[in-house]
Amino acid sequence: MTARVGVVRFPGTNCELDVQYAVEQLGGRAELLWHGDDSTKGVDAIVVPGGFAHGDYLRTGAIARFSPVMHAVGDFSRTGGPVVGICNGFQVLCEARLLPGALQKNAGLKFLCETVALRVETTSTALTSEARVGDVLRIPINHFEGNYSCDERTLAELRAEERVVVRYVDNPNGSLDDIAGICNATGNVVGLMPHPERASDALLGSSDGLVLLKSLLAAATSRATMLV
Repeated sequence: MTARVGVVRFPGTNCELDVQYAVEQLGGRAELLWHGDDSTKGVDAIVVPGGFAHGDYLRTGAIARFSPVMHAVGDFSRTGGPVVGICNGFQVLCEARLLPGALQKNAGLKFLCETVALRVETTSTALTSEARVGDVLRIPINHFEGNYSCDERTLAELRAEERVVVRYVDNPNGSLDDIAGICNATGNVVGLMPHPERASDALLGSSDGLVLLKSLLAAATSRATMLV
């Protein structure tokens, strides 16, 4: 069974085709979902990719959260559907309250475009089931507002419930507790700032993102099989 992964496209999204290519190279089927769609069209997993949704006007992700497709994504996630937000997609998921906290401007107010080392902290999520705790992955970042922030109570919950999915080995942006990605309480919704789709081929400099994308496809396949 070929897993179907929906990739959300907002005006200003610029990484949707990268995600589509990476998914299809792994044997999945990627389908673009327009922000004005009011359904997820029966896909088995969803990626909210990077870019600049609605030009990042007002506040990053603040306009995108009201798009009809995000209501459908929320419904999909509440039924256990795997949802991954990458970079701008992580920001959108936080604005949509599918994940806690917020992404602020990087420490030093500098745009960052570089490859960083990430440490896998849990394998109990839709994005890390094929990895091992302690794995260090080389994944690119490309952001100005990637500095994760939350209140003390939320941070305590994230730690206690093992919901910090990946951490920076050398924190590039001032993110609280070196957080590079988090998940919801059930592990089916994950957001991270680094771009695994840009580390899906050794010709790109790293193929370390493959283990994350394979995990997503495994979660999608499992859901597709369960719903048959």
